[in-house]
Amino acid sequence: MTATIRNRSTLTQLGFVAAAFLGTALSFGATATPAQAALSPYYSAQLATPVTGAAKDIQNDVAWKCAGDACRGSEGNSRAEVVCARLARKFGEVTAFTVKGEALDAEALAKCNGEKTQAVARR
Repeated sequence: MTATIRNRSTLTQLGFVAAAFLGTALSFGATATPAQAALSPYYSAQLATPVTGAAKDIQNDVAWKCAGDACRGSEGNSRAEVVCARLARKFGEVTAFTVKGEALDAEALAKCNGEKTQAVARR
C-alpha cells in the first residue's frame, strides 16, 4: 500500500512538471507572435517614381522608410488619406497604399494624389 501512495505521488509530481513545461512553452509562443507582427509595416505604399537609394522621413507621427518604389511606415494617428497625401507630397504620386494590409480604394487613392488632400497634408 505504501508503494501505491509513492507511485501516485511521483505521478502527481510528473504531472505538475509537465504542466509547468507546457505553460512555459505556450507563453514563449505567445510572446513571439507580437514580435513577428511588429516586423510588418502599418502603412505600405508603392510610388509611381522610385526614390534614389534609400530614403527616410518622419512626417508628423509616421516614420517612413522607402527604397525603390516601395515605402513602409510606422503606425500614426492621422486618417489614412491624410498620411497618404503627406507621403505623396514628399515622394510623388502614390500608386497603391495599404493600412494594416487593407488597400485604399481607387477614389481614396485619387484623393491622396489630388490637390485638395495635399492642401490638408500641408497643415
